[in-house]
Amino acid sequence: MMPAAETRRDNGRVKEESPVLTPVILGIDDLRPLPWTTQIARSSGEGIKLLQEHRDSFIDELWLDHDLGGDDSILPVVTLMEEAAFNERPFRIGTVFVHSANPIGSETIVRSLTRWGYSVRRATV
Repeated sequence: MMPAAETRRDNGRVKEESPVLTPVILGIDDLRPLPWTTQIARSSGEGIKLLQEHRDSFIDELWLDHDLGGDDSILPVVTLMEEAAFNERPFRIGTVFVHSANPIGSETIVRSLTRWGYSVRRATV
């Protein structure tokens, strides 16, 4: 995402300001609105695609739910992130927030991603 440059007039001259960077906050959740996210995926397949779209950029926050409706879960996304770290090319993510109501699923995500060096926190939404 290209930052937008701001301009302002100073004594009749146009002066370029530093670009304003918008944080990249991604969410993968089948039901919650997550209004603070910049993009949201509603399934593991969409989540994988979303992460791949941001492969070469920094993701400030990634919000993960475990159960994604029906038989779908976040585990394919977690596997993608683990494989990336195993291949010494982890996704560049500031913090992964796990906000699932499934305590066992949440613990699985936290344990798996922490093991591979991601900064992970449990959160309530």
